[in-house]
Amino acid sequence: MPSPFPGMDPYLESLDWFPGLHDALITFLVGALKRRLPEPYYAKSSQRVWLEYTRRSIDPDADVLQSGFGTSRWRGVRMVEHDPYEEPFVELRRRDGSDDRLVAAIEVLSPANKTPGDHGRESYLAKQGEVLAGETHLIEIDLLRGGTHASAVPRELVREKAGPFDYHVCVHRFDRPHDFFVYPIRLEQGLPGIAIPLLPGDPDVPLSLQSVFDRAYDEGPFDLVVRYGEAPIIPPLRPEQLAWVKARLQSPA
Repeated sequence: MPSPFPGMDPYLESLDWFPGLHDALITFLVGALKRRLPEPYYAKSSQRVWLEYTRRSIDPDADVLQSGFGTSRWRGVRMVEHDPYEEPFVELRRRDGSDDRLVAAIEVLSPANKTPGDHGRESYLAKQGEVLAGETHLIEIDLLRGGTHASAVPRELVREKAGPFDYHVCVHRFDRPHDFFVYPIRLEQGLPGIAIPLLPGDPDVPLSLQSVFDRAYDEGPFDLVVRYGEAPIIPPLRPEQLAWVKARLQSPA
């Protein structure tokens, strides 16, 4: 059963569901590109890895006698390392004999990428800076209304040029370093077809982001587990959007 919404499903922005959607989008982006890319281009998924640490108090093992000040109990803090976090993204590459060149990086932004202070954001912005400084295209797909803006295009510039938007896709071509090609998306709209750039001289590859999302939704558990009309939508919608969602759920066609 398809999603009841024409584009991004706002219920899937919840941390309960977005990680699964994120991984499925990466998988089906690779599959969609595989069917469209001309030789010798190919697409593959790759992983960005970072470590998270938390501070944990250490209970005292001994009393410490301080002359003239009585007895105090020593307390300390140690950093606890968690398992590595892995976040997939898509690499579009061109193989020519022994030369295997990275042509474009395609990112689906995650909540970690949009959370200030999160190592996932620091890792993402560092990688973003490396790509922007090199000869690799960067395509960023942001299907999250919440969090701090993270794509390369300044948010104020998009609002100035396109007006209010909920989601967006930003394409930065290394051969046009001062330009951003932006697809602004409203909640009520379907997801756009986007042009994936190859190396200069080769034509762009069209990609239907809506078809990728539909495949990710259909292959996932969302129609069975999401409590449409009951679960809260996080982050909250504006009143007019909430009214639209309620009407859509009553008559999704």
